[in-house]
Amino acid sequence: MTDQSENQAIFHIPNKIGRILLLSYEEVIGQAAIIAVKKMAGLYHWVGVLPPNNMAREFRFNDLSSIHDTLEKMYGPHAGRGIAIKAGRVSFKYALREFGPVLGISNLTYRLLPLSKKIEKGLRTLTDILNRYTNQNVSFRTDSEHYYWELHRCPLCWNRKTDSPCCYLAVGLFQEFLFWVSGGKHFIVEETACIATGGDSCTFQIARRPLE
Repeated sequence: MTDQSENQAIFHIPNKIGRILLLSYEEVIGQAAIIAVKKMAGLYHWVGVLPPNNMAREFRFNDLSSIHDTLEKMYGPHAGRGIAIKAGRVSFKYALREFGPVLGISNLTYRLLPLSKKIEKGLRTLTDILNRYTNQNVSFRTDSEHYYWELHRCPLCWNRKTDSPCCYLAVGLFQEFLFWVSGGKHFIVEETACIATGGDSCTFQIARRPLE
């Protein structure tokens, strides 16, 4: 598939994930505000409606990307991205409830692993789940200082063009996962490359060691 045909294609994430993300945004900014965002984004089919709670791939990349774009237009880039980070953190709570057993991060065996092993296993499992159940294309790698999580087809910035990385919802999700798995520690998470800025992937760099 060429870059042009790839951009014109319609890709999806499961309804369940779309539902989690819409609920997370509503929790952060309130029902009236998320309705206004949906209307401004032209997403009238989601006004007062949530996706079904199933794994059918029916929630479009374009819809999610449009919400992020609209948040920045309505609230300004700084505040809009702050909202996305908060929604990402909230989404982990919902994801843990819905996907905890599938991810294997709720059982005793996982909890007894050393912290570095828990983080790596969690990130690798998330990679496998998204590659299996969504139209995303995700890879994972590590070095001595960082974990690197790479989206080669990203619904957060789909068909967007920005001056700086804009996939802040994922940053918030990773922050909350790391906070939860470490028992309250903070890690530096940065999006170091973004497809919206011309990058080949949306790359998230996660420090191996928590802040002191």
